[in-house]
Amino acid sequence: MTTTIRVVLADDHAVVRRGLAGLLESTDDLEVVGLAKDGSEAVELVREHRPDVAVMDLQMPVVDGVAATRAIVDEQLGTEVLVLTSFSDHARIDAAIEAGAVGYLLKDAEPEALLDGIRAVARGESPLDPRAARRLLSRAARPGDVTATADTAALSPREAEVLRLVVEGLLNKQIAGRLGITERTVKAHLTSAYQRIGVADRTQAALWVQRNGLDARGD
Repeated sequence: MTTTIRVVLADDHAVVRRGLAGLLESTDDLEVVGLAKDGSEAVELVREHRPDVAVMDLQMPVVDGVAATRAIVDEQLGTEVLVLTSFSDHARIDAAIEAGAVGYLLKDAEPEALLDGIRAVARGESPLDPRAARRLLSRAARPGDVTATADTAALSPREAEVLRLVVEGLLNKQIAGRLGITERTVKAHLTSAYQRIGVADRTQAALWVQRNGLDARGD
Protein backbone atom coordinates (compact mmCIF):
# COMPACT_ATOMS: atom_id res chain seq x y z
CA MET A 1 0.00 0.00 0.00
CA THR A 2 1.43 3.38 -1.04
CA THR A 3 1.97 5.88 1.77
CA THR A 4 0.76 9.36 0.92
CA ILE A 5 3.33 12.12 1.39
CA ARG A 6 1.70 15.31 2.68
CA VAL A 7 3.14 18.55 1.35
CA VAL A 8 2.87 22.30 1.99
CA LEU A 9 3.88 24.52 -0.94
CA ALA A 10 5.18 28.06 -0.35
CA ASP A 11 5.72 30.50 -3.22
CA ASP A 12 4.73 34.13 -3.62
CA HIS A 13 3.64 33.69 -7.26
CA ALA A 14 0.08 32.37 -7.58
CA VAL A 15 0.69 30.80 -10.98
CA VAL A 16 3.71 28.89 -9.64
CA ARG A 17 1.81 27.75 -6.54
CA ARG A 18 -1.12 26.45 -8.56
CA GLY A 19 1.11 24.86 -11.15
CA LEU A 20 3.11 23.02 -8.51
CA ALA A 21 -0.07 21.95 -6.74
CA GLY A 22 -1.46 20.56 -9.99
CA LEU A 23 1.76 18.66 -10.65
CA LEU A 24 1.80 17.08 -7.20
CA GLU A 25 -1.91 16.25 -7.23
CA SER A 26 -1.45 14.40 -10.54
CA THR A 27 0.45 11.69 -8.63
CA ASP A 28 -0.90 8.91 -6.46
CA ASP A 29 1.47 9.37 -3.54
CA LEU A 30 1.69 13.15 -3.04
CA GLU A 31 -1.01 15.27 -1.40
CA VAL A 32 -0.96 19.07 -1.12
CA VAL A 33 -2.38 20.06 2.27
CA GLY A 34 -1.61 23.78 2.12
CA LEU A 35 -0.58 26.63 -0.17
CA ALA A 36 1.28 29.64 1.24
CA LYS A 37 2.08 32.94 -0.46
CA ASP A 38 4.77 33.94 2.05
CA GLY A 39 6.94 32.49 4.79
CA SER A 40 4.60 33.48 7.59
CA GLU A 41 1.72 31.56 6.03
CA ALA A 42 4.04 28.62 5.40
CA VAL A 43 4.94 28.35 9.08
CA GLU A 44 1.30 28.60 10.13
CA LEU A 45 0.24 25.91 7.65
CA VAL A 46 3.02 23.61 8.80
CA ARG A 47 1.97 24.13 12.40
CA GLU A 48 -1.64 23.33 11.47
CA HIS A 49 -1.14 20.35 9.16
CA ARG A 50 2.24 18.90 10.20
CA PRO A 51 3.07 17.79 6.64
CA ASP A 52 5.93 15.48 5.77
CA VAL A 53 7.59 18.03 3.48
CA ALA A 54 7.44 21.80 2.99
CA VAL A 55 8.55 22.93 -0.48
CA MET A 56 9.91 26.40 0.16
CA ASP A 57 10.65 29.30 -2.15
CA LEU A 58 13.24 31.63 -0.64
CA GLN A 59 12.45 35.11 -1.92
CA MET A 60 9.01 35.91 -0.49
CA PRO A 61 7.40 38.92 1.20
CA VAL A 62 6.52 39.36 4.90
CA VAL A 63 8.77 36.49 6.03
CA ASP A 64 11.26 35.04 3.55
CA GLY A 65 11.93 31.36 3.02
CA VAL A 66 15.10 31.31 5.11
CA ALA A 67 13.37 32.65 8.21
CA ALA A 68 10.42 30.33 7.63
CA THR A 69 12.74 27.35 7.29
CA ARG A 70 14.52 28.27 10.52
CA ALA A 71 11.20 28.58 12.37
CA ILE A 72 9.94 25.20 11.12
CA VAL A 73 13.20 23.47 12.03
CA ASP A 74 13.58 25.20 15.40
CA GLU A 75 10.03 24.29 16.42
CA GLN A 76 10.67 20.62 15.57
CA LEU A 77 7.32 20.25 13.82
CA GLY A 78 8.26 16.99 12.15
CA THR A 79 8.40 18.58 8.71
CA GLU A 80 11.44 18.54 6.44
CA VAL A 81 12.10 21.58 4.24
CA LEU A 82 13.01 21.26 0.56
CA VAL A 83 14.10 24.52 -1.03
CA LEU A 84 12.85 25.21 -4.56
CA THR A 85 14.35 28.42 -5.85
CA SER A 86 16.11 30.16 -8.72
CA PHE A 87 19.84 29.74 -9.28
CA SER A 88 20.41 33.46 -8.67
CA ASP A 89 19.56 33.08 -4.97
CA HIS A 90 23.12 32.09 -4.01
CA ALA A 91 23.22 33.79 -0.63
CA ARG A 92 19.75 32.57 0.30
CA ILE A 93 20.60 29.00 -0.73
CA ASP A 94 23.58 29.04 1.65
CA ALA A 95 21.46 30.60 4.40
CA ALA A 96 18.63 28.09 3.92
CA ILE A 97 20.98 25.13 4.31
CA GLU A 98 22.38 26.71 7.48
CA ALA A 99 18.79 27.22 8.69
CA GLY A 100 18.10 23.50 8.38
CA ALA A 101 16.75 22.81 4.88
CA VAL A 102 17.58 19.21 3.98
CA GLY A 103 17.89 19.73 0.24
CA TYR A 104 17.39 22.14 -2.59
CA LEU A 105 16.29 22.05 -6.20
CA LEU A 106 16.13 24.75 -8.84
CA LYS A 107 12.93 25.98 -10.46
CA ASP A 108 14.05 25.08 -13.95
CA ALA A 109 14.37 21.41 -12.97
CA GLU A 110 12.30 18.83 -14.81
CA PRO A 111 8.93 18.13 -13.14
CA GLU A 112 9.92 14.53 -12.41
CA ALA A 113 13.05 15.76 -10.62
CA LEU A 114 10.89 17.77 -8.23
CA LEU A 115 8.55 14.85 -7.59
CA ASP A 116 11.50 12.53 -6.97
CA GLY A 117 13.09 15.18 -4.74
CA ILE A 118 10.02 15.41 -2.53
CA ARG A 119 9.88 11.64 -2.26
CA ALA A 120 13.57 11.54 -1.43
CA VAL A 121 13.13 14.06 1.38
CA ALA A 122 10.25 12.01 2.79
CA ARG A 123 12.58 8.97 2.79
CA GLY A 124 15.17 10.88 4.79
CA GLU A 125 17.46 11.77 1.89
CA SER A 126 18.85 15.17 0.91
CA PRO A 127 18.37 15.88 -2.81
CA LEU A 128 20.78 18.47 -4.20
CA ASP A 129 20.56 19.97 -7.67
CA PRO A 130 24.03 19.41 -9.24
CA ARG A 131 24.46 23.10 -10.17
CA ALA A 132 23.43 24.29 -6.73
CA ALA A 133 25.65 21.63 -5.14
CA ARG A 134 28.63 23.04 -7.01
CA ARG A 135 27.72 26.45 -5.63
CA LEU A 136 27.68 25.04 -2.11
CA LEU A 137 31.02 23.36 -2.61
CA SER A 138 32.64 26.49 -4.00
CA ARG A 139 31.76 28.75 -1.10
CA ALA A 140 34.40 29.55 1.48
CA ALA A 141 34.79 26.87 4.10
CA ARG A 142 34.07 27.91 7.65
CA PRO A 143 36.12 26.38 10.49
CA GLY A 144 34.25 23.83 12.53
CA ASP A 145 31.54 22.90 10.00
CA VAL A 146 32.86 19.44 9.25
CA THR A 147 35.90 17.74 10.67
CA ALA A 148 37.80 14.67 9.53
CA THR A 149 41.00 12.96 10.49
CA ALA A 150 43.30 10.54 8.70
CA ASP A 151 41.79 7.71 10.74
CA THR A 152 38.19 8.50 9.74
CA ALA A 153 38.98 9.19 6.10
CA ALA A 154 39.86 5.61 5.10
CA LEU A 155 36.99 5.08 2.66
CA SER A 156 36.61 1.93 0.65
CA PRO A 157 36.67 2.34 -3.15
CA ARG A 158 32.90 1.79 -3.34
CA GLU A 159 32.18 4.27 -0.55
CA ALA A 160 34.33 6.84 -2.31
CA GLU A 161 32.47 6.18 -5.57
CA VAL A 162 29.08 6.62 -3.91
CA LEU A 163 30.19 9.87 -2.27
CA ARG A 164 31.37 11.25 -5.61
CA LEU A 165 27.90 10.63 -7.05
CA VAL A 166 26.29 12.29 -4.03
CA VAL A 167 28.37 15.39 -4.77
CA GLU A 168 27.08 15.28 -8.36
CA GLY A 169 23.58 15.59 -6.91
CA LEU A 170 22.31 12.07 -7.62
CA LEU A 171 19.63 10.53 -5.40
CA ASN A 172 20.07 7.06 -3.93
CA LYS A 173 17.87 5.51 -6.62
CA GLN A 174 19.94 7.14 -9.36
CA ILE A 175 23.20 6.08 -7.72
CA ALA A 176 21.94 2.49 -7.54
CA GLY A 177 21.11 2.56 -11.24
CA ARG A 178 24.47 4.09 -12.15
CA LEU A 179 26.46 1.50 -10.17
CA GLY A 180 24.25 -1.52 -10.80
CA ILE A 181 23.54 -2.12 -7.12
CA THR A 182 20.41 -1.95 -4.98
CA GLU A 183 19.17 1.22 -3.31
CA ARG A 184 19.51 -0.55 0.04
CA THR A 185 23.20 -1.18 -0.69
CA VAL A 186 23.68 2.50 -1.54
CA LYS A 187 22.20 3.45 1.83
CA ALA A 188 24.53 1.01 3.58
CA HIS A 189 27.57 2.49 1.82
CA LEU A 190 26.48 6.02 2.72
CA THR A 191 25.90 5.12 6.37
CA SER A 192 29.35 3.59 6.56
CA ALA A 193 30.98 6.52 4.73
CA TYR A 194 29.31 9.08 7.00
CA GLN A 195 30.61 7.25 10.07
CA ARG A 196 34.13 7.03 8.65
CA ILE A 197 34.43 10.73 7.82
CA GLY A 198 32.42 12.00 10.78
CA VAL A 199 29.44 13.65 9.08
CA ALA A 200 25.68 13.34 9.47
CA ASP A 201 24.16 14.04 6.06
CA ARG A 202 24.70 14.63 2.33
CA THR A 203 25.43 18.34 2.63
CA GLN A 204 28.14 17.80 5.24
CA ALA A 205 29.56 14.95 3.17
CA ALA A 206 29.74 17.18 0.09
CA LEU A 207 31.59 19.84 2.07
CA TRP A 208 33.98 17.21 3.44
CA VAL A 209 34.76 15.97 -0.06
CA GLN A 210 35.53 19.52 -1.18
CA ARG A 211 37.87 20.16 1.74
CA ASN A 212 39.55 16.80 2.10
CA GLY A 213 39.24 14.95 -1.19
CA LEU A 214 38.45 11.24 -1.31
CA ASP A 215 40.78 8.69 0.24
CA ALA A 216 40.08 5.34 -1.37
CA ARG A 217 42.23 3.36 1.05
CA GLY A 218 40.66 0.58 2.98
CA ASP A 219 38.63 -2.43 1.83
